[in-house]
Amino acid sequence: MGSVSLKIGDGTARFRRATLCSSAANILMLLSVLITNLFALYAFTYTNPTTHSTGPVRHSPNNISLVSEHVSLILKQIDASQKKLAQMEKELLGYESIDLSRPNIAAELKLYLQQQPLPLGKDSRSGMTEMVSSVGHSCEKSVDLLTQFMTYKVSGSCPDDWSLGQKLILRGCEPLPRRRCFAKMVNKVNGLYPFPNSLWKSVGDKMVQWSGLGCKSFGCLNSKQLNRDCVNCFNLTNGNENQRYVRARSKYDFLIDDVLGMGSGGIRLGFDVGGGSGNFAARMAERNVTVVTATLNVDAPFSEFIAARGLFPLYLSLDHRFPFYDGVFDMIHAASGLDVGGRPEKLEFLMFDIDRVLRAGGLFWLDNFYCANEEKKKALTGLIERFGYKKLKWVMGDRVDKAGKSEVYLSAILQKPLRV
Repeated sequence: MGSVSLKIGDGTARFRRATLCSSAANILMLLSVLITNLFALYAFTYTNPTTHSTGPVRHSPNNISLVSEHVSLILKQIDASQKKLAQMEKELLGYESIDLSRPNIAAELKLYLQQQPLPLGKDSRSGMTEMVSSVGHSCEKSVDLLTQFMTYKVSGSCPDDWSLGQKLILRGCEPLPRRRCFAKMVNKVNGLYPFPNSLWKSVGDKMVQWSGLGCKSFGCLNSKQLNRDCVNCFNLTNGNENQRYVRARSKYDFLIDDVLGMGSGGIRLGFDVGGGSGNFAARMAERNVTVVTATLNVDAPFSEFIAARGLFPLYLSLDHRFPFYDGVFDMIHAASGLDVGGRPEKLEFLMFDIDRVLRAGGLFWLDNFYCANEEKKKALTGLIERFGYKKLKWVMGDRVDKAGKSEVYLSAILQKPLRV
């Protein structure tokens, strides 16, 4: 049989390498067996020198005690070797922080995390021999919730617990383990429109799941301000959402055709970070630009709503490394959802990942970013300067909200430089 080559990336599998550690484990096991045999040979062939050679050999109490000591020493050596091998195995597998031996751990979780040998044996290119499925390291902090998530009937219907899975994601338990059950289905056959008519057609309340949410209809959601970028954002026929990006309401609103004209080499593929109900992706789709929208279902069924419009939702948090290769996007769009809070370093990690997946010459569209205070304003502008982006358009200033309070906003079109 030939060898198999497996590519390592950001997916949901990690592979064990046959490194010096695994070689050391084999040597340690060999030495343990050898020492055990030598002790056994010595113990059972030992003859007390005080015993007369002419008479039959008698096992004195001292001789039996000596044999017992040797056996005890052998057992200790075996036990120590097993503990050492177990520790080395944990280090090789890479998820030693999750203690699967604790009580009440779901059997499905243990099975999912169990290492599996590669079907064709050792990979000749990488030296890998086994693979394991991975979960986020922060799952250790929420192992009780993770066990609840992994408790279900195999080949049956999954529990109606998507909100539990999202709670784990927001706690850093990402990626979640796979499950062997059938997800709850919603009848989406009736009410779906063909593309591109689907982009601006209303989505029916029965097209999505409402369990785990406060509102049970889109009418309820449209009466609330879910966040700064989603006010009446599920209303596709009335209001302001169908005018966004094609008609400016303030100097901070850029027109989509003007921005597309700034892209060198053409804009074909985009990524919307925290894209709400998908209106940016819809306007781009009308211009033959494919946009992936990263979103979670926080207080609303954003992912299902985007999909019902014939667009591409990506269900992941902004703490997750983007599952894309370097430099694949022509444009990245982000609004106030870019504000991840916490220490400035957290925003740096996010910005460097955005820069990673954006190609040289690509556009970074920062759209109506709200600067909560002067410190955040300086941190953001200073971070942008560090990347050396070319400022194609830059508008920053105060805007008065409905309550008469002055707020600082930034909108900018930045072009990524070619770095040598």
